Amino acid sequence: MIKESTSRRAFIYSNYLFLTFTALAMLLPFLHIFAGSLSSGSAISKGLVSIYPVEWTLINYKAVLQNAAIWKSFGVTVTLTVGGTLFNLLFTSLMAYGLSKNELKGRSIILMLIVFTMIFQVPMIPGYLLVKALGMLNSLWALVIPGTISAFNLIIMISFFRSIPEGLVEAARIDGCGEYRTWWSIVLPLSLPSMSTIGLFYAVGHWNGYFNAIMYIRDPGLFPLQVKLRQLLVDSDAEALMQSVNVTMQSMEGIKMATIMVATIPILLVYPLIQKHFIKGAMIGSVKG
Repeated sequence: MIKESTSRRAFIYSNYLFLTFTALAMLLPFLHIFAGSLSSGSAISKGLVSIYPVEWTLINYKAVLQNAAIWKSFGVTVTLTVGGTLFNLLFTSLMAYGLSKNELKGRSIILMLIVFTMIFQVPMIPGYLLVKALGMLNSLWALVIPGTISAFNLIIMISFFRSIPEGLVEAARIDGCGEYRTWWSIVLPLSLPSMSTIGLFYAVGHWNGYFNAIMYIRDPGLFPLQVKLRQLLVDSDAEALMQSVNVTMQSMEGIKMATIMVATIPILLVYPLIQKHFIKGAMIGSVKG
């Protein structure tokens, strides 16, 4: 057993300390919002709420969850997140599979153009004019099509596909599988860690999407949850919520905190379900067997 040096132990302990403070810096504001969402308006206005609820109440969540517009926006966001993520994974995996093959003609040029899009992104006005010309304004397709394939996620998936033993692909071809059958039956089942990681990236992007929605969507019935959250936090919608459950102006901050929790908790619950695959996928390319 190799004895650790004093400098290495100092580095490890300082690293643990730094990561602990970083985790607390991210966790404490979340706990404060959660505590405020379960506290009375008077306790919040008096500054009594820190990370523990004071004067427990569910009135804030009642005000939010009784609002039909919230549930409609929630449904839009769930549809966009699930459908958009599957759409993204489909086309990202198809393109990555093709680009993972060295025999593809023009592969290096295509990869260079993909990296170019990571550095120079489409300006706002030309992007808006393109979406308008395609007839996608005021449609959920405007929130999916422009970001169908992320260059960063594509490169990650290409790296994973290239790590799959070529012998498996050759065996599938000998058995009579075409490229699509090989991609579907051989490559994708082996790519669950990669797909889980990239799928989480896409899903979080759709769930938290805001800017594209306010730029392309005008119909309030198609507003995703983040746009509705902004209306509740900034516009006068919070006052309408308070009137619906007969609470006072003191409860406005509690209602806003409850709204934030309603918009945040669902996507947080996804991570534990795919944590095992996410950790494997995050290490793609770091160690090559």
